[in-house]
Amino acid sequence: MTSMLLSIVLGVSAASLFVAWRLARWVLNKDDGTVAMRLVSDPIREGAEGFLRTQYGTIAKLAALVAIGIFLLYAFLRKASPSDPVETMTLAILTAASFVLGALCSGVSGYTGMWVSVRANIRAASAARRSGNEAIQVALRGGAVSGLMVVALSLLGVGGLYAMLYGFMPNSGTMIGKIPLMIIGYGFGASFVALFAQLGGGIYTKAADVGADLVGKVEAGIPEDDPRNPAVIADLVGDNVGDCAGRGADLFESTAAENIGAMILGATLAVKNPTMIAAPIAFILFPLVARAFGIIASIIGIYMVKAKNEDEDPMKSLNRGFAWSAILALVGFVLTTRWLLYTPQAPQAWWHFAACGVIGILTSWAFVWITQYYTEYRFRPVQMIVEGSKTGHATNIIAGVSVGLESTALPVLVISFAIIAAYNLGRTSGLAGAGLFGTAVATMGMLSTAAFILAMDTFGPIADNAGGIVEMSGQPPEVRAKTDRLDAVGNTTKALTKGYAVGSAALAAFLLFSAYMDEVGAYLGHPFEAVNIAIPEVFVGGLLGAMLVFLFSAWTIQAVGKAAQAVINEVRRQFREHPGIMEGTDKPNYGLCVSIVTESALKEMVRPGLLVVSLPIVVGLVFRQIGSWTGNPILGAEAVAALLMIGTIAGVLMGSFLNNSGGSWDNAKKFIEMGNLGGKGSEAHKAAVTGDTVGDPFKDTAGPSLHVLVKLLATVTLVLAPFFLAM
Repeated sequence: MTSMLLSIVLGVSAASLFVAWRLARWVLNKDDGTVAMRLVSDPIREGAEGFLRTQYGTIAKLAALVAIGIFLLYAFLRKASPSDPVETMTLAILTAASFVLGALCSGVSGYTGMWVSVRANIRAASAARRSGNEAIQVALRGGAVSGLMVVALSLLGVGGLYAMLYGFMPNSGTMIGKIPLMIIGYGFGASFVALFAQLGGGIYTKAADVGADLVGKVEAGIPEDDPRNPAVIADLVGDNVGDCAGRGADLFESTAAENIGAMILGATLAVKNPTMIAAPIAFILFPLVARAFGIIASIIGIYMVKAKNEDEDPMKSLNRGFAWSAILALVGFVLTTRWLLYTPQAPQAWWHFAACGVIGILTSWAFVWITQYYTEYRFRPVQMIVEGSKTGHATNIIAGVSVGLESTALPVLVISFAIIAAYNLGRTSGLAGAGLFGTAVATMGMLSTAAFILAMDTFGPIADNAGGIVEMSGQPPEVRAKTDRLDAVGNTTKALTKGYAVGSAALAAFLLFSAYMDEVGAYLGHPFEAVNIAIPEVFVGGLLGAMLVFLFSAWTIQAVGKAAQAVINEVRRQFREHPGIMEGTDKPNYGLCVSIVTESALKEMVRPGLLVVSLPIVVGLVFRQIGSWTGNPILGAEAVAALLMIGTIAGVLMGSFLNNSGGSWDNAKKFIEMGNLGGKGSEAHKAAVTGDTVGDPFKDTAGPSLHVLVKLLATVTLVLAPFFLAM
């Protein structure tokens, strides 16, 4: 059975990569527009590729140091335990190697998605000259390359590592439950790269955006994407390195870490029910098989996206594709649970777990709807900000902050319901200790359509770039009207996927927290099921976890501010020293702004990134030492558990606040730009632009980076859990 399941997983992964290649070929075979269009798109492509090459070079150096550190810790400082799956040196090599592979796959998936997006943008712009439907398909299929690459590489990496260890290890039949513990470094590597990719890309995109908007729109009074703006190319580059490469790495590490965490919980469940579960491998590999069927559902949904006519709202065709993906994923999920999780000794267990998956899928729908409610101008929250814009900048900011704070309530209620319902469905399944596995299955359900969600997310920057290319190359108004519709839909899809990402981060973090507790219990030789937060040191660990979220957010927003100041000064200098730019007789120096933002983003991403990686390690080691002095050998593990638990709660709340407040400010501005309250240039519009500018680092830098933070905390503690025990 093991070989058959692994063959399905690896086969679907390979087939998905082939489909991604076919989609890329389909997109690249489209014409690349006029000479004027290429004069705009070529600098965007060169800037994005240059930034990512430099950024990934920096990340590679940091990752190499971490990999060496992991190897040295496991090989020479970690004490051997009777529960170790293999001998010490082998475990050190496997953990470090899996970290490197996870980091490499995360980097490849992010870079590949960006590589296609910077070529799909001009092809979507060119397609808009012929048909709005063709432009939709080019933009979505370009985004789908990223979505399929991310999920398929995640599945291929985890499944391939498992298959390799299963095939080459002696006594692999008795080791099937311990193999996931040997590849936890893969999730850490994916999270490590994702954090820096999201940080660097987020700082870049928003520093350029803020600089371009404040000087271009507010001071100079020129439209968005106006070729006279020296920062406009940097702004368009930022859409690709932030929303494509950054979000791709984010969802890659979500699926990778969740796969490994769920496999660990599946193995633990099999150990707890030796007489009830005849085939433990079915529970261990269930996460990978379910993910494989989810990819197939997403592929079908992607090919179903097609507008019924030229007048149809593009969002409707995207929603149809998502509905197909979700329904097919649901059917595949139910069939997979019946196939792999049915056991005669607990005949009702499979449908309990199927219901958990349904809860996860419904949770994803709920998060999409909540985000839509708080960020679309049709609804009350954004209209509150529009009303606030009438009376000036301050009331706009007050309204936006209040909307962001309010928007945390519904997501918390949804997550709370999902966790409790899934836990109790698992608990009452007839299998002992199945509550946590129920929450893992719910998380898998929520991530089952991850490939389609990421395709929708990458659709946004491709559509945004297409609009910029059309505007800057002087295409007819009817072409710009088509790309404006795509751009508006792209803004919605980007907002929706942020909501989806923070929801999946919350469920995945709870799953990984449970896996951490199980791993510590395995090293202790008895269950580790409770964390006593009344112990002062444990309380302090939780307090530090909450502090981490706020300090990290502050540093990321500061980074955008510093980089944006440099861009603003440069744009003002060019306007001042070259007045012919505004008259259209001189050409701006786009490359200088690109260089300024690149240098600032790479410099500023290091400090907050290292903070997230180092704090849980420092807390664990310091309190482990205190525990050894006070006779409490598990104090370090408990303090880290509290940091992880409270840090996750604070991160989810802060992430929701930042994402939704930023998105609502953005759409309030767009509502006014549609001609309401005096339209562009009015006092209300100036107030709305200020709010949008404040919200930019919220929704595109700090907020998305917090999604990665809550999962990185879990993966780094999973890898280093043995070092937090004074035994």
